[in-house]
Amino acid sequence: MTTEGADVEIDGARVLVAGGTGVIGRAVAAELHRRGARLVLAGRDPSKLAGAAGDLGGCPVVRFDAYDLDGCADAVAEAAAALGGLDAVLTAFGAAAFGPARGTGDDIAEHLMAVNALAPAAFLRAALPLLGEGGALAAVTGVVAERPQPGMADYSASKAALAAWLDAVRREVRPVGVRVLDLRFGHLDTGFADRAVAGEPPRMPPGGDLELSARTAVDALAAGAARVRPGPDGAPVVEDRAR
Repeated sequence: MTTEGADVEIDGARVLVAGGTGVIGRAVAAELHRRGARLVLAGRDPSKLAGAAGDLGGCPVVRFDAYDLDGCADAVAEAAAALGGLDAVLTAFGAAAFGPARGTGDDIAEHLMAVNALAPAAFLRAALPLLGEGGALAAVTGVVAERPQPGMADYSASKAALAAWLDAVRREVRPVGVRVLDLRFGHLDTGFADRAVAGEPPRMPPGGDLELSARTAVDALAAGAARVRPGPDGAPVVEDRAR
């Protein structure tokens, strides 16, 4: 990876993708692999990890459970050992829940905050001491982080919590040349909503282009950008590109 003010060289970069067995994580990992990055995939399901890694040239894998924050940090250390260091860590996992706030149990709210905010932050926090100048942190939050939706109060809040954490850390690490990228994608047809831990998803508009979103994510990472957001036509747009 290169120093601040220049583009990041993806070819040869050592990247951990946490949630690499999910639809978004797998698509971003595939794009990173296509551009020559050296990958470690982290996930919960051993068989899914093996299948995803096989599609990416047999890259190393590590297991984690989002409820085990120490285990999230351990996964970062394992990935760094496998690659001889890390240049970037990207988190692309989470959980959804739907329904009015008055009917959402505290156990569901706690689950969402743990999986969508605390666990990604644990990965990224553990990576901070390992990243040198030109390193990068990235996380998929989603557009609900800035546009909370009725019927998704606790889900929106958990994503907004992670987005706030990323914004604060970005200012902390800017002096040492580490970049922080917030991927606020719009709706994508990943089946994510159908696996909600509570409630039924509302009617969704047609999903965006997954491959375009993955390419845009890697473009943003390479540019040292701060955010990706949906543009006026819904397509992902890189914002705050490094100059």
